[in-house]
Amino acid sequence: MRSVLAPPALRDRGQVTIEFLGMTPTIIVTLIALWQVVLVGYTFTLAGNAADEAVRQATAAEPGARQGACEAAGLKHLSEAWRSGASVTCGGSGSGFITADVRMEVPILFPGTLSFPFPVRGHAGAVEEAD
Repeated sequence: MRSVLAPPALRDRGQVTIEFLGMTPTIIVTLIALWQVVLVGYTFTLAGNAADEAVRQATAAEPGARQGACEAAGLKHLSEAWRSGASVTCGGSGSGFITADVRMEVPILFPGTLSFPFPVRGHAGAVEEAD
C-alpha cells in the first residue's frame, strides 16, 4: 500500500500566508501605537515652540497689549488641528520677567478629531526688553 503523504516541499505550502495573516493584527496595532507616540511627541514640540514664540512677542509688547500679542504669537504657527484645543496665557511678576504657558490637547490618531483627556503644557520665560 502506498503512502498518501505529499513530499516535504509541498506539505508546508501556504504556511507563510497563514502565519502572515495571523500576525497582521499585531503589526497593525504596533504601527498605530507608534503613530500615537509620534503625535504625543510632536504635540510636546509644538507646545514648547508656541510658548517660546509667545514669550518672545510678549517681552517686546507694551504691558497693556501683552496678552493679545502673546496669544497671537503662540497660536500663529499652529495648524488648525492643534490650534482648536490650544490656549496661551502670559503673565509677569512685575519684576520684568515674563512667562508664557501653552496648553494643548493630544489628538487621537488623526489631528483635528478626538483628543486625549490630558493636556500637554509648554512653558517659557524671558526678561522684558528695555527701551
